[in-house]
Amino acid sequence: MHGAREFNQPGLFLSFEESPTQILENFRSFGFHLEDLVEEKKLKISHVELGQGKTIESGAFTLEGLLIRVEQGIAAIGVKRVVLDSMDALFSALANTQNLRNEIARMLQALRDRQVSVVVTAERGADEFSRYGFQEYVSDCVLLLDHRISGQISKRRVRIVKYRGSRHSADEFPFLIGRTGISVLPITSVSLDHGASNERVSSGVDDLDEMLGGSGYFKGSTVLVTGQAGTGKSSLASAFAVAVCKRSERCLYFSFEESAAQKTRNMKSIGIDLEAWLQRGLLTIEAFRPSHRGLEEHLVALADRTEAIEPTCVIMDPITDFISVGDVLEIKSMLTRILDFLKHRGITMLMTALTPGSSDQDQTEMRLSSLSDTWIAVNRAGAGASRLSGLQVVKSRGMQHSQEVRRLVMSSRGLSLTDQGGDSHESRPIA
Repeated sequence: MHGAREFNQPGLFLSFEESPTQILENFRSFGFHLEDLVEEKKLKISHVELGQGKTIESGAFTLEGLLIRVEQGIAAIGVKRVVLDSMDALFSALANTQNLRNEIARMLQALRDRQVSVVVTAERGADEFSRYGFQEYVSDCVLLLDHRISGQISKRRVRIVKYRGSRHSADEFPFLIGRTGISVLPITSVSLDHGASNERVSSGVDDLDEMLGGSGYFKGSTVLVTGQAGTGKSSLASAFAVAVCKRSERCLYFSFEESAAQKTRNMKSIGIDLEAWLQRGLLTIEAFRPSHRGLEEHLVALADRTEAIEPTCVIMDPITDFISVGDVLEIKSMLTRILDFLKHRGITMLMTALTPGSSDQDQTEMRLSSLSDTWIAVNRAGAGASRLSGLQVVKSRGMQHSQEVRRLVMSSRGLSLTDQGGDSHESRPIA
C-alpha cells in the first residue's frame, strides 16, 4: 500500500490464508480503503486456495503456475512489489517439502531477476526463525517480529536478523500497529545533532529566574523538577505553563495524577489561573493514567499531539507514574526518545518526578538527572512545628546560577522564594 501511494509502485498481495474480501475489511479497520488502489490499478489482491480437496500432490511438481500468476500481475499493472502471505500454508498443504523449498528458491530468484521486491511472511518456529527453517536462508533481509506480555501490558518488538549488503542495527526496536498503520520506534537518536538556542524563557517565578542568572531556562532545553509529595512540583510546572501562555505561545500539559478540572481548581488556591488559558486555546491539558496503555503507545501519542498542537513547551507531571507500565530501563529509554523528539523541534520540556522521602537528592527515580539540562530539587525540611519546602538549582548547564537552598513559598498571591531564614511575608509573589 505504501509503495503504491507514495512511490507509484503497483503491488500484488498474494494470500494463501485470507480472501480478498477479508483483507479489504481488515485494512479498513486502520482507516485504509484499499478498494481505491484496486480501482486505480495500483494494487491487485489474489487468493490461492489450499484447503482440503483443493490440492492434489502426485510425483514431482513445480510452482510454475504460481509464478505465472505473479507474472500476470506484473504484466497487468506493472507490479514492483509482491507479498506472499503466508508461505507456511504451502508447506502444511504439501508433503514433499524439499522439492517445495527448491521451487520457492527458484521463484524468488526469478522475481529478483525481474527487479521485483518480494516480502514473504512465515510463522516463527521453535528452534528456527521460521517454522520450516527455510525462508531465512534464501532471503536477503530477515525481520523477526515478537509480541510479548509484561505486567499485563502488550509489547511488540522487531529485530533485523540479517540484511545482506547493508549496515544495520541488531537491536530490538519497539513497534506499534495503530489506526495510522505501523510505527517503528528507534531506541534513541543516532546522533546528537540538535541545535542549542541562547534564547531564554521565564520559569514563571521571578525569584527562580533570578537564581537562573536572571532570565530563566534556555529555550528548547529539558528541565527536571524532583521532590517529595506536596513540595510544589506541580505548582512550579503550572507557573511555567502560565508564563508560556503569557507570551502567546502554546503549552501542552500531560497530567498523570489530576484531571484538568482538578488541576485548574487546585492551582487557583495559589494564584495560578490555568482556566483562562485553557479557554483561550493556548493551554492544552491531556489528563490520563499511564497504566491504560504501553510505553510505546505513550510515545506515539505524545508525538502525535505535539505535531497537532505545535506547542513551544511540553510538561509531563509526574514521569514517575510510568513505573506502573514498565521497568526503569524501559521508562528511561522511552523518555530519552521523547527528549530527542522535542529537542530536534526546539521545544522546551519540563518534567516532574516524585522522590521517596528517604531518597538522596542526588538520585532520581528514573535516573534522568544526567539527561536534563536544568535540575531543580524541592525537598521538605522541618522548621520548628512547620514543614517547609526548600528549593535548590542542582545544575543548569551553560549558565551562571545560584546553588543556594531557598524556601519555596506558596500563597494566594503566587509562588516566591526567600532565604532559608527569611519571613514568608516578605516574599515577592509572581506577577
